[in-house]
Amino acid sequence: MTFKDHFSGHAAEYARSRPGYPAQLFRWLAAESPAAERAWDCATGSGQCAVALAERFAHVVATDASAQQVGSAAPHPRVEYRVAPAEASGLEDASMDVVTVAQALHWFDLPRFWAEAERVLRPGGLLAAWTYGLMLVSPEVDAAVERLYTGEIGPYWPPERAMVDEGYGGITLPFPPVAVPAFSMESDWTLDDALAYLGTWSGVQAFCRATGRDPVRAAAPEIAAAWGDPTARRRVRWPLSILAARKPAGPG
Repeated sequence: MTFKDHFSGHAAEYARSRPGYPAQLFRWLAAESPAAERAWDCATGSGQCAVALAERFAHVVATDASAQQVGSAAPHPRVEYRVAPAEASGLEDASMDVVTVAQALHWFDLPRFWAEAERVLRPGGLLAAWTYGLMLVSPEVDAAVERLYTGEIGPYWPPERAMVDEGYGGITLPFPPVAVPAFSMESDWTLDDALAYLGTWSGVQAFCRATGRDPVRAAAPEIAAAWGDPTARRRVRWPLSILAARKPAGPG
């Protein structure tokens, strides 16, 4: 089946430049799951979520529809990578304690994925999906990044990006909801780290393909002026918007 592929062409850069998720999130996922035996990380990308899950779960199956993404994923002895679409994982029925989707739910055929998650989860299993928007550094840096985001590349964002901007507010998971604590990603980055990350945006990549120009390079002087010392590591934050729901433990 076809899938919306915005990252295969720069899978290695994606693997190097995307931030990691907080350890506290994975402690919470393990505590909320019926067991810490098997986890499915769906649309794993370069494996940031899968590797973190493997610190809490005995076996993680991490799937992605992109063979290039899977080929660039971080190895871990408890992570089994497979190439498979979200809507047809090939996993066994009722085999997973938790299903996670990190920064990817907006690309899915949701009705088909809901059915797949229900099939794969054990009774009482947890489905969790999260997203994050623009990075936050300081008012000056944030304003420069916002101008990049909404400026020339604005028309090049895929329409699904609107769901990220809404923090998945319009999405309802197929099971009874579970309350989630507040979590944020944080990294200490240099200016080069931040610019490399911005270059992985799907809107930036689409703009480059269409125009042959690099919008991050064009925006770099403004971002650099706001950043200050380019070698200084600055704290970068991304508040997470997280949805979680539990498959009912029995009939009804």
